[in-house]
Amino acid sequence: MERIKAGIIGMGFIGVSHVEAIRRIGFAQLVAVADANPALAQAKASEYDIPKCYATVEELLADPEISVVHNCTPNNQHLEINEKIIRSGKHVFSEKPLGMTSVETRKMLDLLAANPRIVGGVNFNYRMNPLVQDMKNRVRKGDIGTVNLVHGSYLQDWLLYDTDYNWRVEPEVSGLSRCVADIGSHWMDIVQTVTGLKIVEVCSDLFIAHPVRKKPRGQVETFSINTNADFEPKKVSTEDYGAVLIKFDSGAHGVFHVSQISAGRKCHFNFEIDGTTSSFYWNQETADHMWQGSRDGYNSQIMRNPNLMTPESRPYSYLAAGHPEGWNDAMKNNVYAMYKFIADGRDMRKDKPDFAVFEDGHYITRLVEAILESNAERRWVTIS
Repeated sequence: MERIKAGIIGMGFIGVSHVEAIRRIGFAQLVAVADANPALAQAKASEYDIPKCYATVEELLADPEISVVHNCTPNNQHLEINEKIIRSGKHVFSEKPLGMTSVETRKMLDLLAANPRIVGGVNFNYRMNPLVQDMKNRVRKGDIGTVNLVHGSYLQDWLLYDTDYNWRVEPEVSGLSRCVADIGSHWMDIVQTVTGLKIVEVCSDLFIAHPVRKKPRGQVETFSINTNADFEPKKVSTEDYGAVLIKFDSGAHGVFHVSQISAGRKCHFNFEIDGTTSSFYWNQETADHMWQGSRDGYNSQIMRNPNLMTPESRPYSYLAAGHPEGWNDAMKNNVYAMYKFIADGRDMRKDKPDFAVFEDGHYITRLVEAILESNAERRWVTIS
C-alpha cells in the first residue's frame, strides 16, 4: 500500500488530536505542520518530532511530499484554507463546521466538483465509533424495524461561568451559532448516519445564559480553566443552550437538546433510535457499550466484541472485548477511513465512504441555519 504523507495546518487543541490519530495509521506519515503562531508550530513540531515546520500555509502546500492536508484552524479560516488546499491538488480533511455559512460550504462543494480527483473529508468523528458503525449496519438490515423516533442530547459544562471564554463565543470567528453548530452538529450527523435518514424540518428554541462574558486579555485554550483576573466585558450573541424538534424525510420524528452550561456534564453525548420492533441507545461516555430495548423480551446491554459485530464495522474495532475503545479510537477511525479510501484509489463520484464528506458538512451547515431561522421566527422551518 502506498504510504500517505500528511501535513496539518493549525496546532491548537484539536490539531494535536490529529497528530496522534495520523501516527496510529501504519501506512501514513505526518511530515509537516504549520500555524499562524510560528512559535506554537515549532514547539509542537519539536515535541512530537515532526520533521518539517512551515511558517505559512503556502509553504506547506508547496511541499510535493505531502498528499493530504488537515485543516485544524478556527472556523472563519476554513473556506480560505480549504480552497487553497484543493487548488494545490492535495486531499483535504477539514475540521467542522465545514464553513461559516452554507454559501461558503457551497463554494467548497463547487470547487471539489471541478477537481473530482480530490477527496474531501470532514471531522465528524463520533460516527466512526465502532459500535456506532455496527448500529448503523444493524439498522440498515432491519434489526429494529422501521425507525419511528430519534432523541437524545449533547451536554457540556465548559462554558458554565461568565468567566469562561473562548474564540467559539465570538460570532466573527466561530459563526452565528455556537452550541448547536459546535456540538449539535455532531448529534445531527450521527443520527443521520445511523438511521440513513435526512432531517428535513426543524423547530427550535435557543437560550443565552450569559448575555455578557468576561473575556481574558490573555489567550485561554479550549476546555482549560481561566484564572486570568484581567478581563474585558464582551456581549454574547450565540446560544449556550438549544432544544430542537426534528422531522425526517421518512416521516420519523425526534428531538434533541444541547448545552455548554450543564454543570458536571463534560461530554455527555447520547442518542436513542426507536424502531417498530426494537430500540438502540448509545452514550459516548460509555462508548464500548450500547443498549438494545425490546417490548416482548429482555433488554440487552451489549459490550463491543469484534467477533460479533457486523462484518462492515469490524475494521474499525482493534481491541478484544473488555478493552475499552473510545474518543481517540473514533478519531483515528475517521482519519483511517479517509486515508484507506485514498490508498484504495476509490472515487468520490461512485463510492460512498463511511467518513463524513463535504456534502455532509454542507447539509449540516444548512440545518444549523434552519435552526437559527426557526428560533428567530418562532416556527417550523423546512430544509428544501
